[in-house]
Amino acid sequence: MNNASPTLIDTHAHLDDLRFSADLRQVLSAARNAGVSDVITIGCDLKSSATSVRLAAEHDGVFAAVGIHPHHAQEASKAAMDTLRRLARHDKVVAIGETGLDYFRDRCPRPVQQKAFREQIALAKQVGLPLIIHDRDAHQDVLKILREERAHQAGGVLHCFSGDLSMAHTCIEMGFYLSFPGTLTYPANQDLRDIAAAINTDRILLETDCPYLAPQSRRGRRNEPAFLVETAVELARIKGLSSADIARITRLNSHRLFGISPVEQPSPIAYPIRNSLYLNITNRCSNRCTFCAKFKDFTVKGHSLKLEREPTTQEVIEAVGDVRPYKEIVFCGYGEPLLRLDLVKEVARCLKKRGARVRINTDGQANLVHKRNILPELSGLVDAISVSLNAADAAQYQKVCQSQFGMEGYRGVKEFIRQAKYYIPSVTASVVSLPGIDIEACRKIVEEELKVKFLLRHYNEVG
Repeated sequence: MNNASPTLIDTHAHLDDLRFSADLRQVLSAARNAGVSDVITIGCDLKSSATSVRLAAEHDGVFAAVGIHPHHAQEASKAAMDTLRRLARHDKVVAIGETGLDYFRDRCPRPVQQKAFREQIALAKQVGLPLIIHDRDAHQDVLKILREERAHQAGGVLHCFSGDLSMAHTCIEMGFYLSFPGTLTYPANQDLRDIAAAINTDRILLETDCPYLAPQSRRGRRNEPAFLVETAVELARIKGLSSADIARITRLNSHRLFGISPVEQPSPIAYPIRNSLYLNITNRCSNRCTFCAKFKDFTVKGHSLKLEREPTTQEVIEAVGDVRPYKEIVFCGYGEPLLRLDLVKEVARCLKKRGARVRINTDGQANLVHKRNILPELSGLVDAISVSLNAADAAQYQKVCQSQFGMEGYRGVKEFIRQAKYYIPSVTASVVSLPGIDIEACRKIVEEELKVKFLLRHYNEVG
């Protein structure tokens, strides 16, 4: 297992600002020392775009975006678009922007802003770069233009996201990322924290927008890339993750959008999330759940879980290493761990000798797979088990989970849960909040009929 701490990427900074003219090298050094390895410096007009390209060329770990901000939209002539196109050819230019609409200050007539925005969307599609989008008090027109110009073909990020939760979901459905700056840490900004809590981390980026928008502890000071760490810590708190999780996830998101800082993605056997260590022992499964993210992407919280081959018992034990840093060791990859029952038992036996707490996440069909009650074999080896119920009746279960055992699958899951509490100290039945699932009916089955703990898992938020 690779224990190297992942580093953060500041996806939106204005390093061309005069407030950095005297000490930019020291600012970048401080960022690296704080754990921020890369910065994208953003163009707002032709002059700052050219400067951003020059700074990117001069400094390792600095990349550039070139564009015309809505405040300067009157610059967006055909000649200006040609200049941006030329600047975009530089190998350290990773985006077009910032562009968009600003109806708060209205420094340019709105039709002029809209025209410049549309032209830069077209440019982004032509040069194959994503967009960095500015949106202030112009939510509906921004969405309208993104749709009409088919901006999803370029992709991009709404920087300093300021819309509501409905807009956030709309942007994500269109394929865009949302970026959060230091304003996430402001005490009065609970609405923004609620949005961050509600959306999938796989669509979140972090930024400083420096020298503006310093986080709460630095308010009133010049913001700089090193201060991104405070925003990352707050996002980790909001999402119930570790700072290392947030760094790993947002770094991968940044790479996927901008193509910078390639992320090594060897498939781990053991992978940390929060203060637990998860074991990835198979990609096989007895279900083919319609909501399973592995049919789109094998990544969970920044970890790529697609195995080239299934690990041996000894490889799993070696991958775990020291169990003391972890609250629990969990058998849970992108597959059904109890398909490898013998390995689970051997590894769990070793982990218990080391003093670890052991949990299994399962689809609950192991007794059907092995054609016997396997739960007595887990007694004394497993401290907790979480079983995916996911429906209130067999027909809905088969529609959603597509068990290889057909309609018998749901009955088998319920019986597995019913029996599990006699052999395993802590038993939980979970339900994913899929559209159309009767959550309260599921809760009643779990708590009143099966008499185990109930857990609601958020749809589209894996891990």
